[in-house]
Amino acid sequence: MNNMSPVEIVNHMLNNDAFSQWMKVKVLLVELGKCELSCKIHKDMLNGHNIAHGGITYSLSDSALAFAANTYGAKCVSIETSISHILSVQKGDKLHISCKEVYRGKTVGIYSVKITNQSDQLVSNFKGTVSISSKKW
Repeated sequence: MNNMSPVEIVNHMLNNDAFSQWMKVKVLLVELGKCELSCKIHKDMLNGHNIAHGGITYSLSDSALAFAANTYGAKCVSIETSISHILSVQKGDKLHISCKEVYRGKTVGIYSVKITNQSDQLVSNFKGTVSISSKKW
């Protein structure tokens, strides 16, 4: 039986996630099937157009997905994801990443991640499907 709380699981995952640490992700909220993060865009995240690389919003969404899906104590990994980039992201933008569970079965979970900027404008919309394993945290 799982003895770790959702917050303990996410903290453990983040402590072992060098990439999310590099992005300077801050965890704002953790509940079963839900996670909210924040991140400020820094120079190392910019592409040749001097805007945030699309991989940054994808990676932030993927981290939020992983954290939310694993809150139940079963180890989960993504098996399919997609993202729509709606607005460009600038250096200094402060992003809010919100992941919510849409469906959770015995072996598959579906999640929605929305990223907004400091003006509460929708920056990206992400959908992720995870495989739920029998392995526990």
